[in-house]
Amino acid sequence: MLTELLTGWMTHQRWFAGKGRPIDGLDVESDVELTPGLRHLIVSVRQNGTRDRYQVLLGCCDDGGVPDKLWHAQIGGGFYDAAHDANLTGVLLEAMAAGRDIGPLRFRHLEGVHIDTSPRSLVLGAEQSNTSLVYGDAYICKLFRRLIPGVNPELEIVNALAMRKAAHIAQPYGWIEIDLDGEPTTLAMNQEFLSNANDGWALALASVRDLYASMEESASDAGGDFSAEAFRLGTATAEVHQEMAAAFPTGVMDAPEVKRMVEDQRRRLSQAVDEVPELAKYAHVADDAYQRVVDVAHDVPVQRVHGDYHLGQVMRTPTDWIVLDFEGEPGQPLDERRALSSPLRDVAGMLRSFDYAARHLLADHDEAEDLLPRATEWAELNRSSFLAGYSAGGGRLRGEDAVLLRALELAKAVYEVVYEARNRPSWLPIPLAAFGH
Repeated sequence: MLTELLTGWMTHQRWFAGKGRPIDGLDVESDVELTPGLRHLIVSVRQNGTRDRYQVLLGCCDDGGVPDKLWHAQIGGGFYDAAHDANLTGVLLEAMAAGRDIGPLRFRHLEGVHIDTSPRSLVLGAEQSNTSLVYGDAYICKLFRRLIPGVNPELEIVNALAMRKAAHIAQPYGWIEIDLDGEPTTLAMNQEFLSNANDGWALALASVRDLYASMEESASDAGGDFSAEAFRLGTATAEVHQEMAAAFPTGVMDAPEVKRMVEDQRRRLSQAVDEVPELAKYAHVADDAYQRVVDVAHDVPVQRVHGDYHLGQVMRTPTDWIVLDFEGEPGQPLDERRALSSPLRDVAGMLRSFDYAARHLLADHDEAEDLLPRATEWAELNRSSFLAGYSAGGGRLRGEDAVLLRALELAKAVYEVVYEARNRPSWLPIPLAAFGH
């Protein structure tokens, strides 16, 4: 009965990756009682010849009835998603604090840290691929719903940077792991909750809205000028890159490897043009930028990078910028997310994010045409401030690096064109504008 209930329930969860495809089979691969009324499941789902594993905290009511306050989390038959039950989730903190093993599950904490087990949890809303439990104002415990065998890059990177006492990260406290396919696999990680911080995307949008509403002609004169924050964020980004280079192996991409990278980007460009014909008239801009990389690039330094860097991945505390979510691009294989890359890939991602912050409010705006010059000015001001901060913080931005940065930014824009065409057609002008810079 449980497998049937899970089959019907999982397809409606935001974190389920196989929406729109029938489930061919579902098995409970692991079932561990964490405490009375709470079981930890690893559920194996087969679709179209592929298999994915998911993590479920299963609440069980002996009388078959789910309490009214948990009705929204019910699975059926007296079962419910116990991530929403604060009366049960305290066991996760307790087990991490004690370093316990419960069956095949291993609960661990970072050496030298203390975990307070008294706060109660609350599920954060709006997440797509994971579920995060906030414990009071102290911790945020991220449950990785879709499980990929191996150590999650975010846990690996944040723990390594914390051991170096690096700035610009949220303090890690503990994690949960299990062996899958013979590899230690991250189930969850527990970090400092930044209760007094503001999301970088929200701060940037507040600045843009202020500019649009202001009578001032210049973005730098408007009350919501963001350029000083963009500079500080650039500096913080450079410092994080330096810490990552010190904590992990680095390398060099030689000329043949650079050429292979460019060929891969050209393939992606061609595929994007086939899917989105509006891109065709801009394709030569990207192709020319790629060719310049081949012409001028020598050895390109590579290292571990963030991999999915944008304004939504950074938080502004009262004193500093903090970088979050070092997982890399969701859905990509772990080997790709852990691969060495140019740190300019992260820089390019943030530059694209400034363009999005400036322009996306214009998508359905009655005065879009009149406001476009102001949006362009805001983006250029903050892009240049971010680059200045990155350079001031020790980030490498030499002459030939500008060629690679431009190519990486356009490669990101090509990806965005396909994404917007599939999901938000009214936003398609935002990435297309990148080819006219």
